[in-house]
Amino acid sequence: MEATLTKRDGQVSMDKSFDFLCSQLRNGVYVVSIKRKTEPRTVSQNALMWMWFKCMEENTGTEKQDWHDYYCCKFLTRETAFGGRRYTVVGGTSGMNTVQMSNFMNKVQADAATEWGITLPLPADRYYQEFVQHYRYR
Repeated sequence: MEATLTKRDGQVSMDKSFDFLCSQLRNGVYVVSIKRKTEPRTVSQNALMWMWFKCMEENTGTEKQDWHDYYCCKFLTRETAFGGRRYTVVGGTSGMNTVQMSNFMNKVQADAATEWGITLPLPADRYYQEFVQHYRYR
């Protein structure tokens, strides 16, 4: 069973009664843990990422999909083991939440500037709207 807790102005509310939740349990010992709910990456985050990769494509000649794959390999790899053998697994961006996507994009932005000399703007930046107008439909 799951319930959603919301805290606003110091007050906590739940979408289900705690008594009801407990009434649904079988006899036994349980552990209750509370974790912060996250939202999936936003459409605007995804759109900005692809505009960044299109900008990098135009600056380097390397296709935007290749930039996506490059950064996934660089920042989203992990090691795992199957049958006694070790494997490197490359993750993607589609299953990320908003915090994970922000962290990924911060790493991409920093790497593009330091390694490739390409400035990738954020919405708060001065020329962001011009950037969007240029790369939106490319």
